[in-house]
Amino acid sequence: MAHDRTAATMRRALRREVPSTVGILADDQDFTAMRRRYRSFTFDDHETYLHQVEELLKALVGEGGHTTVALFDPEDYAVYCAETGLDPDTPASRSRYTAEIAATGACVAYTGQPIDRLVPTLVHRAVRQATWEYATMLLTDIGECADCGQDIGRAAFDHATHTLTRLLDAAGPGTHHLVCSIPADEQLLAVLHTDRPPTGPAVLDTTEAAEFVTVLAAGIALESPGGLVLRTTTPATPDRVHGWRLDRGRLVPLTEAEVFNAYCTDADTGEPLPPEPGVDYRAGFDITPDDPWPTHH
Repeated sequence: MAHDRTAATMRRALRREVPSTVGILADDQDFTAMRRRYRSFTFDDHETYLHQVEELLKALVGEGGHTTVALFDPEDYAVYCAETGLDPDTPASRSRYTAEIAATGACVAYTGQPIDRLVPTLVHRAVRQATWEYATMLLTDIGECADCGQDIGRAAFDHATHTLTRLLDAAGPGTHHLVCSIPADEQLLAVLHTDRPPTGPAVLDTTEAAEFVTVLAAGIALESPGGLVLRTTTPATPDRVHGWRLDRGRLVPLTEAEVFNAYCTDADTGEPLPPEPGVDYRAGFDITPDDPWPTHH
C-alpha cells in the first residue's frame, strides 16, 4: 500500500512537469462548423463550450503545470487532416492538431485570465502573426534589384530597422505608441509599444519590434503608399502625436494640419471627428537614415 501511495505521488509530481495545450474555437461561426461536421464534437452551444474550457484551464493551472492556449481554426484543421491522412472526426486528431498549432502558430500562456479577456487576446495574437507572415512573404518574393542585384527585401528590412532606431532616438523619453499602416493586397497594420527612459535606449518587445519592422519594410520595398503615427505620453504634459507618410520607400513628415486631419477624420465615413482632449497634434520630424532608400529600387 505504501508503495502504491509513493508511486501515485511521483506520478502527480511528474504531471506538474508536463505542459498542457488547449485549443479554443474563438467564435460561434467556428464552433458551429465543428459541431456540424464532426459527430465526435459533442458540445451544443458556444457559450457552454467556452465555460467548460475555462473550467478546464483553471483545473490545469491548479495542478501546477504550464498551460498554453492556441486558436483552433476548423478550415485549417480540415486541411491538416487531409494532408496527414488523419480522420478529422476523432478527439485524437484534434489533439494532435492542437499540439502542432501550439508549436508553430499563435498561442497565449494561460495565467488565470478570464475567458472573455483570453479569447480576444488570442485572436489579436493570431492576427498579428498572420500579418507578420504575409509581410515576410512579400519581402521574400520581391526578388533582387535589376540594377544592382541586391536582395530588395533584405535591404528594405535593414532600412526599416535603421528608420525605427532613428525615430525612437529622436522621439526622446516617454511612453511611445507607434502604428504603421501599409495598403497591399491585404491591409497590413502593425503596432509597437515602447518605453524610453530619461537615459538609455528604448525598451522594446523583440517580437513586436520584429513584426513592426517587417510591415514597415514591406511598404518600403513595394514603394507603397502608407503611413506611420507616433503618440508619446510623458508625465504632466499633453500627449504628442506626430505622423509620416510613405513616399517611394521613404517616410516623409506630415504637417501639423495633416496630422490633425488624419487623427480627426473617421477612417470609414470620412466625417470629421472632434479633437481628443489633452492631445497636441504636431508635425512629423525628419527621420531620414544616413543611408536613404535608393530610388533605383
